[in-house]
Amino acid sequence: MASTSSDGPAVDGDTRRSWRHWTPLLLLRASHPRLGLISALGLAGAAALSGRPTREVGMVLATVLAGQAILGWQNDLVDRHRDAADGRDDKPIGQGLLAPGDATFAMACAALAVVPLAVSHGVWAGLSYLGSLVIGLIGNVFLRNGWLSWLTWAASYGLYPAFLAYGGWAGEGRTRPPEFSVPVLAALLGVCVHVLVSLPGLVRDHEHGVRHLPLRLGLRIGAARLLWATILVTALVLAGLLATGAQVGLRQ
Repeated sequence: MASTSSDGPAVDGDTRRSWRHWTPLLLLRASHPRLGLISALGLAGAAALSGRPTREVGMVLATVLAGQAILGWQNDLVDRHRDAADGRDDKPIGQGLLAPGDATFAMACAALAVVPLAVSHGVWAGLSYLGSLVIGLIGNVFLRNGWLSWLTWAASYGLYPAFLAYGGWAGEGRTRPPEFSVPVLAALLGVCVHVLVSLPGLVRDHEHGVRHLPLRLGLRIGAARLLWATILVTALVLAGLLATGAQVGLRQ
């Protein structure tokens, strides 16, 4: 009876481990799902507030989810050796649980989906979103470790208003560009997001010799002050976006 009871928990433990190590779940964990979902919901919400019909809001949500998954997988592929050295248990690729080849294949599949999804909003809208995606991918490899780390975040987020302003259903995009102030505020929001997502890893980045903008600011004023200052600026930028949208709208 003792051997039977001891065998039971072992099987249950193996079952739990097999579920935790299921490749689709590992891919989800490696895609930076929280940031991806927040970004997708934020852009879908902006599309809804600008008066886009529900089906177009759904298209925005699907497009951004696919694009954010690509960015998340590439980020973890680039950082896999550093994540392994840090012993991070939230990075399946760095832990060796998810093969880099599987993540690369998932990126390729998502790319095959995101291109037609983006173009389905219209040519200019699609080019705007794909441009922001390419800039984000470049930022994952270059500039991210220096004081210009903010640049690709600002440029990528600055293209989001064009993606929304030019977007339409079934490729029938609109022709009016976004209001000038909206991309500027969106670019500022991108810098704020860059700082916020970097804050939890400042100590590790410092140990690895990284000197991106958030770390430089954190060393100068302290991480706690940087956090509160960034939250305040983010709130002001979001308020500015809402006020601009209410007064002049998204498009010129």
